[in-house]
Amino acid sequence: MFTSVSAPVTHRLVQLAYNPGITPQSGGLPGLPVLKNVISSINLFGIVAIVGALAVSLAAWAWGHYTGGHQAEANGKKGAVVSTGCALGLGAANGIVSFFSALGTQVH
Repeated sequence: MFTSVSAPVTHRLVQLAYNPGITPQSGGLPGLPVLKNVISSINLFGIVAIVGALAVSLAAWAWGHYTGGHQAEANGKKGAVVSTGCALGLGAANGIVSFFSALGTQVH
């Protein structure tokens, strides 16, 4: 009785461990260079927008500091930190994806 219950469970575990053999292959689809170009352009647009957001945030921080506007100063600080974090994320996007993709290939 015990073996009849464990056999389907064992079969399911073997199916979960099955390797379908799928790996990323460059050049497999038409239009891949165009897609890379579009993503690079979006990344550049984001970086330019972050430079503008950082400039506005720093100006608000300075204006709030020198006029005694504590809320404007706090919002400028928050904007500067968020802009810096976004720039870090956009700059590191390729490295982050590459790291976790390589880490994912080690899972067995």
